[in-house]
Amino acid sequence: QAQLVGSGGGLVQAGGSLRLSCAASGRTFREYPMGWFRQAPGKEREFVAGITWMGGTTYNEDSVKGRFIISRDNAKNTLYLQMNSLKPEDTAVYYCAAAGGLRIGVPQLPRDYDYWGQGTQVTVSS
Repeated sequence: QAQLVGSGGGLVQAGGSLRLSCAASGRTFREYPMGWFRQAPGKEREFVAGITWMGGTTYNEDSVKGRFIISRDNAKNTLYLQMNSLKPEDTAVYYCAAAGGLRIGVPQLPRDYDYWGQGTQVTVSS
């Protein structure tokens, strides 16, 4: 059974960095897009960044463009999110996600992803 396991969250001061990882098992996602979402208390789940199987990337430009970098290692079936210059407003539970089939480009809606990690907490203190 396919499973995504996210890790790397934690507590960091504003301006600091964290690197999230998402290890996939049970099947390969190397041909399908993957992404990161986040959800803060009382808010809807928000698209952060996504990547196609070939490495094409899309970011939530309003909130993370220029600070976060998404990448993937298809040989390791692993997704990453490098987060730099973190701000208190980045505080949320971060979820990795994978599409279970072909998609056009990088989907930005949760409904277009079929598999989800359990979430990892990122807290940025001011």
